[in-house]
Amino acid sequence: MAQTTIDRGEAFPPELSLQIKERFHHVDHDFTGRKRLYFENAGGSLRLKAVLETMAKVDAIPDSAERIHEAASWLKDVQTQGVDDVRLLLNAKGGTVHASLTASGAMFEMVRAVAENVPGDNIVTTTLEHPSSYDSAAQYAQRLGKELRVARSNAATGGIDVEEIARLVDERTCLLVLIYASNISGAKLDLEQVVRRAREIKPDLYILVDAVQHAPHGLVDLQKTPVDGINIAPYKFFGCRGSGFSWLSERAAALPHHKLAGKPAGFWDLGSAAPWQFAAVTEIVNYVCWIGGQFGTGGDRRALFVRGMERIGLHERALLARLLEGSNGVPGLRRIPGVTVLLDHDDLPRRDLILAISLRGLEYTQAVREYEQRGVIVYERVASSIYSRRMLESFGLEGAVRISPLHCHTYEDVDRFLEVTREISEAVGA
Repeated sequence: MAQTTIDRGEAFPPELSLQIKERFHHVDHDFTGRKRLYFENAGGSLRLKAVLETMAKVDAIPDSAERIHEAASWLKDVQTQGVDDVRLLLNAKGGTVHASLTASGAMFEMVRAVAENVPGDNIVTTTLEHPSSYDSAAQYAQRLGKELRVARSNAATGGIDVEEIARLVDERTCLLVLIYASNISGAKLDLEQVVRRAREIKPDLYILVDAVQHAPHGLVDLQKTPVDGINIAPYKFFGCRGSGFSWLSERAAALPHHKLAGKPAGFWDLGSAAPWQFAAVTEIVNYVCWIGGQFGTGGDRRALFVRGMERIGLHERALLARLLEGSNGVPGLRRIPGVTVLLDHDDLPRRDLILAISLRGLEYTQAVREYEQRGVIVYERVASSIYSRRMLESFGLEGAVRISPLHCHTYEDVDRFLEVTREISEAVGA
């Protein structure tokens, strides 16, 4: 049998990694100055210094962007640039950009608008959804007397198969809502094929996507995946908490929704805008474009952003391969006695930089504490959590230790993590 070639990505040059680390807060130390590894970016996220600096500058300005004087005009320009950059990030044309307090809140509002106003007797979702997607679909299905159809997970890949979703869609489906990538296994759904297959069955199907977990790790391109709504959380994308952004297609934005009567039909924001939200997105896009510029200067701002995200993806794939396989000096997770990599497979391009493991002899929360005592932050995903139970049960798991580094980490960080993991495993087995 021919040996399968594994795509191990390509790490950033060491000098670029140093520059990248310098642009983030608290990569190597916590806020008290203690040395640590923060491998919990799927729950929190490391922050860009430029985002926090810009947020403070813009939010300190007392003026309203809705006025006509000079400072107000400047704030309006900040907001306009931010809207343009949300579109650039998603490669979205037309439609509406909606700024909200959280991405979860926006998902509930988008689901409500479709479920209440689009004909159909069923809603399709997946078992791997974040509660904001799953619970909103379930609540409106129950409230409106619609059937909730739930696509099952694939325990071999950690994701959802395209045909598993497609078999649930029919001409009476009013909404398909799904996650871009699992926040436990890191498995990416083949969104392009899901959209194609679902629309073959029902050409005018409304599709909403939760891209919160995936967007910081891989490119989103709505020209290839023409959905009706998608959300992101800037704090997961190296930005700030207290901010969510969504994009809605023209037909989705025009559905009845909460809005002031005097606003245009497709307008979704309520209350005064917070210009810092938009400024933060611009700084995020600036940063990714800067990375793209390290690998060539040709093309417009979107081309630079695309190149930057592609290089982030390649670097994170290299980190993922290192975590799994290790190096000459340090064994990878697959080779450390007492460690089991859960939901593991070799098709690395189909995985974001999120891993689930178990350590023999350690309960999951206890394992997380052992890591913390050694200066490493990871997180337990256990069946008692509303954020984990449904997903874990679909995989036949009671729990997992989730590991989620970011592209600002390096091979040296990964090796340190592997050394700590081996130390914990040996201590338990002693």
